[in-house]
Amino acid sequence: MTIWKYTAIAAALAATFPLPSAAQSSAELLNELRALRDKVNQLEKRLQDTEAKAAAAPAPGMTPDQQQEFNRIALKTEALEDTRDALGLKGLQIKGYMDPTYIYNRRQDTSTFQFLNRVDNDGYNYDNSYFGAAVIDFTKETDSGTRWRLTLAPNRGVGSTFDGTSIIHEASVSIPLGSPTTRFIAGQVPDWSGYEYLPAPQNKLITHNLLFDFTLPTAYTGAGMEITDGKWIYKAMLANMNATRRGSGNKAPVLAYRVDYAKGEYAGFGFAGVHGKAPNLTELVLDADGNPIAQRDSTVHLFEFDAYFIRGDWTLQGQASVGMQRRASITPDPDTGALRDARWWGLSGLAAYKFMPRLEGTLRADYIHNKKNGGGLLGYTAFDDRNGIGPDQLGDPNKGANRYALTMGMSYLLNPNTTLKAEYRLDRANLPVFLDVRSGEYKKSNHLLATSVVVSF
Repeated sequence: MTIWKYTAIAAALAATFPLPSAAQSSAELLNELRALRDKVNQLEKRLQDTEAKAAAAPAPGMTPDQQQEFNRIALKTEALEDTRDALGLKGLQIKGYMDPTYIYNRRQDTSTFQFLNRVDNDGYNYDNSYFGAAVIDFTKETDSGTRWRLTLAPNRGVGSTFDGTSIIHEASVSIPLGSPTTRFIAGQVPDWSGYEYLPAPQNKLITHNLLFDFTLPTAYTGAGMEITDGKWIYKAMLANMNATRRGSGNKAPVLAYRVDYAKGEYAGFGFAGVHGKAPNLTELVLDADGNPIAQRDSTVHLFEFDAYFIRGDWTLQGQASVGMQRRASITPDPDTGALRDARWWGLSGLAAYKFMPRLEGTLRADYIHNKKNGGGLLGYTAFDDRNGIGPDQLGDPNKGANRYALTMGMSYLLNPNTTLKAEYRLDRANLPVFLDVRSGEYKKSNHLLATSVVVSF
């Protein structure tokens, strides 16, 4: 019983039983005390009965049966919440997708379904990138605001691209530092450059643009900061680029950063850069017999700017990139044999229009200027007749091929979780650098057809 209840009882008793005078006998005083005790007991019982009736009465607008059902649901909800918290499921979100894909490549003479195939068996190519995946994503946020994320993508994630066998696409933590807008980030994080997203549910087409495939990093392994300031978001990391661990002698990490500005719901822009040292497949350390025993990193400088505009049925996106890597060109100096720098720049633009709420058409155009020192792009330091990178094998070895690509696609939203996609892609170069495997001749163009089913939850 609360203090105010006792106060009310005491006031009532004081009015009913005035204090006895000093002349009263002991017997009279005892009788008055017994009467006072009985009165207190009566008032307590009356108060308890009133509280019991109030608790048993249904809430306004509810019948007794409805009140009983409500009480049962409330009790069950509390039990479920207790079980969820005990199992550590509070703040846990699970998402995933898969996108079985069919690819036809004319010059490679292939017509095949692609799904969960190993990257280390075939290499990363524009017709064999991150599509054909099965991905599951776990995100957990604690009461303190710390976010933990683990994304598994067997054979098709960024981990498998630079590690060969890793199923880890992302493994990262984000910890608030005194404020939810300032966070410490660490772990393995997929590259954040460009307008195009890696996951199939977020990519309007099936293949990726030329800049995405050949000029941008794969992932970063390190630590940094993320700051949100109104419409601005700043991210930066000191990290290994395209490596979970660096070899002996390679001690300098890269500085990777990105800045985003959202003008509103429909438009925004961003830019990203990488400066430091990264793996260079040209710079190998050889033993006495000429066998490679280690790999040296070399300096890279990458920068890109991207923007978007989304309004009504229209989506417009664009990107411009420039980059270089020291001693990573395809063709060494013809006089001295010394390794030379690889340099490039490129553009990509995308336009999409919804003919109906469920049906969308997309057009994308890409260009990479890559003729200096026989060509050479990020991670592509040798002549590549599948992707069309490098010099004409019968021409000047010091001039690399400039690459173009035009992609047209359609997507249909079958239901909120399923999207059907179809794509035609024309790849061209100003030099004959695409090998036709049937004839053994080099061509300036290639044709690709693709379809996929993207199912997500």
